[in-house]
Amino acid sequence: MNGFLNIAKPAGMSSAAVVGVLKRLTGEKRVGHAGTLDPQAAGVLPIMMGRATRLFDYLVDKEKEYMAVCAFGAATDTQDATGQVTETGDAYPGLERVQAEKEKLVGDIIQRPGMYCAVKVDGKRLYALARKGETVEVPERRVHVESIDVLGEEPDHGVLIRVRCGRGTYIRSICEDLGKLCGCPAHMRSLIRTQSGFFRLEEGISLEEARSLAAEGKLPDRVIPLDGPIGHLPRMDAPEGLARAVAAGAALPLNRMNGEPPEEGHVTRVYLGEAFWGIAERRADRLVWRCQMPPDMPEKAGGEGEET
Repeated sequence: MNGFLNIAKPAGMSSAAVVGVLKRLTGEKRVGHAGTLDPQAAGVLPIMMGRATRLFDYLVDKEKEYMAVCAFGAATDTQDATGQVTETGDAYPGLERVQAEKEKLVGDIIQRPGMYCAVKVDGKRLYALARKGETVEVPERRVHVESIDVLGEEPDHGVLIRVRCGRGTYIRSICEDLGKLCGCPAHMRSLIRTQSGFFRLEEGISLEEARSLAAEGKLPDRVIPLDGPIGHLPRMDAPEGLARAVAAGAALPLNRMNGEPPEEGHVTRVYLGEAFWGIAERRADRLVWRCQMPPDMPEKAGGEGEET
């Protein structure tokens, strides 16, 4: 089974556990997820299967969208509702105050995640150190936040926000920082990822649906083709005269290809007779294969997809 599944992960389940379920349902050994979603969070979890695991580096992961409830009144050591309370306060801000202060967290910002995050220091995940009771200086990082929309009030001094951001942004940290800006400790009460690049929540399927479809033999019908999530890359088509060169994995002369060529050092999707054959990089006047996927030939076994 080669392609992608758009899974709507439930809260309380790790991304790795979802991968385990899909391995059992599909019988495919090469399964990975394209971007970790915290266990307590729900929402979009792109799943790569078979050859799709080789396309990880070409997926768009800059466009992410989250719905979160920022709960004012308490900060926690994990920055979310699972942690121990470290500070309390009752200077609850109104929506107008939140609306004004959130603008300071939009754009290219410097963020310092909490100890309970997946950032590595000296090769070790910070959350692993935190669970052992160890503390280290958490490095700052530059992230991009496209927008923060304040959508309304929630019970118990909560505020619903929608965050559009780039890779590596911690929504928990945004909630904590929003509390500091508003003068009232805060943490992230809940989180739903509604978009991760090509994948959107409204088009996803739950694990329960995946199990039912697998039992009926219909799960392959929901598999997204290999080239589905990489439509943002340029496309070039090889004429039939280059069929043997394509099949042999040889470099392809740019002047014989059809389509808009990529810039030097950039990649393009390559097709032959409407069939997707993989990814190639432009080097001067040639296209050199970076990731070839012959559509009618079995691929050699490889490792699982990368997880970030």
